[in-house]
Amino acid sequence: MFLRIGLSGSWAAALLCLLGYSLGALGAPLASAPARNAAEAPLRAAEGVVEAVRQSVIAPQVSGAIVQLLVKAGDTIKAGQVLARIDARAAASGAAASVAEAQAARATLDIAQKDYDRQRQLQARQFISQAALDRSEAQLKSARAQTEAQLAQADVTRTQSGFYVLTAPYSGVVAEVPATQGDMAQPGKAIMTVYDPSALRVTANVPQGAAVRLQPNQPVKLELPSLPEAQRWQTSRSIIVFPTADATTHTVQVRIDLPAGLAGVTPGMFARVWLPELDEGAGRAQARILVAASAVFRRAEFNAVYVVDAQGRPMLRLVRTGRAIGNDIEVLSGLAAGEQVALDPAAAAQMK
Repeated sequence: MFLRIGLSGSWAAALLCLLGYSLGALGAPLASAPARNAAEAPLRAAEGVVEAVRQSVIAPQVSGAIVQLLVKAGDTIKAGQVLARIDARAAASGAAASVAEAQAARATLDIAQKDYDRQRQLQARQFISQAALDRSEAQLKSARAQTEAQLAQADVTRTQSGFYVLTAPYSGVVAEVPATQGDMAQPGKAIMTVYDPSALRVTANVPQGAAVRLQPNQPVKLELPSLPEAQRWQTSRSIIVFPTADATTHTVQVRIDLPAGLAGVTPGMFARVWLPELDEGAGRAQARILVAASAVFRRAEFNAVYVVDAQGRPMLRLVRTGRAIGNDIEVLSGLAAGEQVALDPAAAAQMK
C-alpha cells in the first residue's frame, strides 16, 4: 500500500533525493552530445607576448632638473599634450641674449646700408674714389652676414628652449614613469614610456617548419588566457613572418596584429599563437575528437567521461585529453567520433 502525498515538483525531487533515488533512475532523460571530429587541422601552440605597434620612450634632448611631471602611469594622453617640463631658466636667458645680439646686428646692418647709400651718391658726383665706395660695400656685406648669423643663432636657441617641454607624440596611454619630479634629466635618459592602445600585436617565435607553411592573409588563432572566456580566443589575418631565423633556437619570429578595440589587453600580456600542424608522415591534417568541456571530469589521476549506450545507460570511460578549444576539450584517445557523451557527469553517476 502506497502513501499518496501531494507535493510540488521541486519538493518531490528533494524528497526523492533524500530517499536515495535519482531523477535519472526514474526515467528522466540524461543530457548527452556526440563526440565529433574537429573541422580544422590540429594546431601547435607557440608562446608569445602582446606588444604595441607604436611604443615610444620619452627622453629629453637636454639636461636639467625636472620641475613638472604632469602625467602618471595609466593616464590617457592626446597628441601634443604637455607631459613634463625641465628647468629652462638658463636656456631662456640664453635665448634672450641671442635675440638681443640679433637686434644689435640688425641695427649695425641698417647703419652700414645707409652709409653705403651715401657713399654711392658721393661717388656718382666724383666726390670720393671708387676704392672708398668698395670699402663701404664690403662693410655692408659683412654687417649683413653677421646679422644673418645672429638671426640663425637666435632661431637655434629658440628651438632648443622648446626641448625643455616634453609633449606626447601621439594619442595613447602612459605605460610607466620611472622619473620623479626633482630628478636630473639627461639626454637620452627615459622619463616615461607611452604607447598607442589602438594598435596591438602578438610577437612569438615559432619553429621553422611551422613558419614556412604560413601563407599571406591566412587566419591564425590567438589565445589570451588572462581575458574572459568571451574574449579569450581571437582570429587575425594580418601576419608578418621575419625573413631570418635564430641560429641558436632555430625559430622564426612572427608578428600577428590583434583586432582593434579589445578591452583589457595591454603590452606585456602573455599570449599563445596556434598554428596549423601537419602529419609529417602523411602530409595531411590528423583528425581530432572534440567533446564539451562539461563532460570531462577527473577520476583519481585520470580524466574520464560517461559514454551513453543505445539503451541510455552511462558507462565510465577513461580518456586522454589535449587542449581546451573554447567550450570544448580535445580528446586524444579513448573515444571515437559519434559516441554519445553525458554532459552532466554527476547526473550520469547517479544513474549507474
